[in-house]
This record gives sequence, structure tokens and C-alpha cells, in this order.
Amino acid sequence: MMREIRSVPFGEVKTQYHSMKSEIDQAIAEVLESGWFVLGKNVEAFEAEFAAYVGARHAIGVGSGTEALHIALLACGVEPGDEVLTVPNTAVPTASAISFANAIPTFVDIDPRSFDMNPAEIEARITPRTRVILPVHLYGQAADMGPIMEIARKHGLRVIEDACQAHGAEYKGRKVGTLGDIACFSFYPSKNLGAYGDGGIITTDDDALAERCWLLRNYGQKVRYYHSIKGFNSRLDELQAAILRVKLRKLDAWNNARRARAALYSQLLLGSEVIPPEEMPYGRHVYHLYVVRSSHRDDLQRFLAENGVGTVIHYPIPVHMQEAYQGLGHKLGDFPIAEAYAREILSLPMYPELPEESITRVAQVIRQYTMRKED
Repeated sequence: MMREIRSVPFGEVKTQYHSMKSEIDQAIAEVLESGWFVLGKNVEAFEAEFAAYVGARHAIGVGSGTEALHIALLACGVEPGDEVLTVPNTAVPTASAISFANAIPTFVDIDPRSFDMNPAEIEARITPRTRVILPVHLYGQAADMGPIMEIARKHGLRVIEDACQAHGAEYKGRKVGTLGDIACFSFYPSKNLGAYGDGGIITTDDDALAERCWLLRNYGQKVRYYHSIKGFNSRLDELQAAILRVKLRKLDAWNNARRARAALYSQLLLGSEVIPPEEMPYGRHVYHLYVVRSSHRDDLQRFLAENGVGTVIHYPIPVHMQEAYQGLGHKLGDFPIAEAYAREILSLPMYPELPEESITRVAQVIRQYTMRKED
């Protein structure tokens, strides 16, 4: 008999740790015993392993996903006053990285099916100051990179993939991180591949871009105390790299588990109040988040909370409407799809160890709400 589940947290990371505790603890202990904590053998090995995993020539470990984006922008030659095209429904750190480079975020509305940048909207946003297109593989689904790359090449623009939510996602059989000129990943603990602290990595096939990223992450020095450019301190540390080496070997299995849970959700939610996410035919979604839509989102979220189901809104305010970016001069209505979705989206519990009974419970509560609305 299936046990009844009354409370379902939005996320949970301890179960995953306990499933591989001995491996993680050993990896940490080896770093502590080595006495080497910055830019050592674990960072070097993880960079090679992650590059091989995505299929890129180079991987450069850095301090966070946001710093990866910042460094990638500078490596691509972005200068103060340049414009970078991205989406308004992303996490603010995407725009923060653009601001760190003293560039201007310029927004492109999203495709209503994928939640990602709509290629049909890009060319209207390009100006003489545009230098980079920065699509976000949001929630674990690849943006439609084919037409994005065609537009970029036509206009002489660089493409930086924000893959911070898409470790292992694919576009037409290729993993994200190999589709643009350069790509950026985050290892925040809740990511599909998460560290136990902050961390990030940059991938590219371009030798010159890789060389510049290596310099930028470590004060602009190739040889210690000899600085060829002005750089930063943004280095993935040995402890996090050692942890990530253990976890990388399990990433595909975890992504498969996420996909199976997403399929069960979508099956159980058919005919309910919510619109489940759609996997685009060109790619393989890895469901960093399972995001549904509801025209009664706020009321539904309250009802789920009252019934013990944790949810989060990713993200309630589009970037162009954030107080921090009011100086860009946007108004409500400028990006109608992103704005409409910000009022409707709701992320349901999703992690590889999420019990099937919990998914059944979440769907049951949503169906209860649906019946209540119909009465």
C-alpha cells in the first residue's frame, strides 16, 4: 500500500548527499590532506572532465555562474556602452553580469512554448551598439540555437550561452555549452550539477577566448606575479572541484530521474487547472525546474501551501520591470509574453530523489483546486 504523503518540500539536497556520502567525504578529506586549496589538481581534472562531458575543447572553472557570464562578456570584447541582447524572464544575475561589464542589457521577448528567447524577435532589437546575443537555456530547456546562430553570424555578433540551469540539456543531439561561441554554467547547490557552495565554469572551442578567460579569472596573470591584462579573482576552489568530480559521474542518471518525474507530473496534470511545460522537439529538457502556468497562480500557490506543498515563482518580476533596471526606460507592455508569464508561472517540487508519491500528492492537490474552481 502506498503511504500517504501530506507535506512536499519544494527542494531537498540532503538525500542526495547521503546517497554518496562516503565518496564525497573521501574527496573532501583528500583535499584537506593535500593542503592545496586553490587552482590545484582537482580543478584541472574537473575542467578536463566537464569539457569532455559537454564536448567542448576548453573549460575554465570560476567562482560562480554570474562571474562566468561577466568574464565571458569581457573575453568577447564587450566594452562600456555596448548592448547585449538577452531575455527579460531570466534570473536577474544574467543582467547583473552585463551590468558588471558596463554594458546595457537589451531585451528580446520569449517564445510562448519554450519560455526561451524568440529568434523571430531578435533582429528588431539589434542596433549598431549590439555586440553579443546572450540566450538563456531557461529551466533546463535549450533555446532554439540554430536560428540564433544564423542571425549572429549575419550581423557579426558573438553568442554567449547562459547554461546556468541546463547542465546536460541538448539541442539537436548536442549538449548545451557547445552551441555558441562560449557558454557559462553555475554550480549553485540546487542546480542539476550543484556544488556545496558557489562555483561556475566557462566552456568554449575557441582557443583565444579560453586563453583570455584563464587570464581574467586569475588577476590577468599567466605566470605568477606577471600580469598581462587587468583581471579578477574568480577561481573555482579545490574543495568544490573535488565534490563536483564525484557528482559529475552521476549527472546523467539524475537528469534521467528528473525527466521521469516531469513525465509523471505531465501525465497526472492533464485536464487540471495548470498548463504543464512543453519539451521542444529540437531538444532534450533536463528539468532544472518544472514550471507550470495558471491564470489563478497566486490563489493556487496559496492553496498548495495550505496543503503542505512547497512552490516557488521563477521569476515574479521580469528584469526590465525591476527597480534596479528602471533606468533602461521600459514600461509594462514592452515584452508582453514574458510579462504575462510572470503572472502565471509556478515551479512545482522537482529534484532527482523526489518520491513518486509526492508527485501524486502534488497533482492531487492541484486537482482538488481545479474542482473547487469549477464548482
